[in-house]
Amino acid sequence: MSTDSPVNPQNPHERYAGWVGPLCWSAVALEGFDLVVLGVVLPPLLRYPDWGLTPGTASLISVVGLLGVMVGALAIGPITDIIGRRRTMLLTVAAFSLLTLLCAFAPNPWIFGLLRFLAGLGLGGVLPVALALVNEYAREGRSGSATTTLMTGYHVGAVVTALLGIVVIPAFGWRPMFVLGALPALVLVPLLLRYLPESTSFLRERALGATPGSTRPQRNPVTILFRGGYLRATLAFWVTSFMGLLLVYGLNTWLPEIMRSAGYALGAALALLLVLNLGAVLGLLVAGQVANRFGTRRSTIAWFTAAALFLALLSVRLPGIWVYVSVLMAGVFVFSSQVLVYAYVSQLYPASARGTALGAASGIGRLGGISGPLIGGALLSAGIAYPWGFYIFAAVAAIGAVSVALVARTPEPAAVERTTAG
Repeated sequence: MSTDSPVNPQNPHERYAGWVGPLCWSAVALEGFDLVVLGVVLPPLLRYPDWGLTPGTASLISVVGLLGVMVGALAIGPITDIIGRRRTMLLTVAAFSLLTLLCAFAPNPWIFGLLRFLAGLGLGGVLPVALALVNEYAREGRSGSATTTLMTGYHVGAVVTALLGIVVIPAFGWRPMFVLGALPALVLVPLLLRYLPESTSFLRERALGATPGSTRPQRNPVTILFRGGYLRATLAFWVTSFMGLLLVYGLNTWLPEIMRSAGYALGAALALLLVLNLGAVLGLLVAGQVANRFGTRRSTIAWFTAAALFLALLSVRLPGIWVYVSVLMAGVFVFSSQVLVYAYVSQLYPASARGTALGAASGIGRLGGISGPLIGGALLSAGIAYPWGFYIFAAVAAIGAVSVALVARTPEPAAVERTTAG
């Protein structure tokens, strides 16, 4: 948006509204790189003689990092509803980029795990802030596609990670991957500082609460999640996010090793991870348009159901190109299912609690993200990851479809009025 646009006195940086989408997309792309890079470097890490990692200890490192992401998401949600989206985004991107860079120089797996935990604190905060901002600047009726378009950034970051892993790791080892993941922040952080505007709806809510003589008190955004008509939705979203993120992290962490256990070479296994995330990008582009047309609730249920079917299909060893087709289709539905959950959350809750609701769904869902790598590691250690891993993932997707169907279509009108008006 041109800097010559009319200035909103309540939000003078609103003239940079056109930067919100690209900047948030870039931040989420960096998050995608940093969260998927562990799955890309795990095969060489498991064979790195200086550390002597096993699937069990590698799973522990993954879990520690995801615990950091969970804590970050739960903490940042309320913070962004208190101090604002812009400040929170700057803080989280700068923090996780610096800590990701330090991972490249970790001398042992314990320091590496600690750095992954600390980086996770920042990583967990990026998504709730970005989702809140893009939804608050989205055109009316376009929040579904705004959310899914934003989340293509995550999977573009994942695709870049897989491509770089194929090129960089055989020649230079795993450490340069973390340097490459941190370098883009040298450009992104200054751009965020200069061009990212604060949310106008956030400023409006804060101004209403701070107006002298206002009868509208400042409310704790956490309590809104459990009041009246929002309680059932909150619990259902948490269950759905648990299932959705179990699939996301379980597959991104262990798909290469699961496919290697099925007899595929390392190059082919990493290529399948690439195809999985290419399917995710395609699925997000389609899912947003479907949600805009048919409704987010109906689309989310359909997407989880299709994910269950294609994950079950991966338990069959298919010849030639068909394994790539089946992985592509699994990617189309698995990852965008969870993104549609975020779109649904953004639509259902008021602006005063939107960041908190998104952070809670993301944070509680990280317990599923922790469970996915643990389940994959346990199955690999037992030698049954193929095909039983795909049976389990298919069942998880089916549970996700059922739980999102339990979300009430809209909160009770009286409850919404009491919650937002205090």
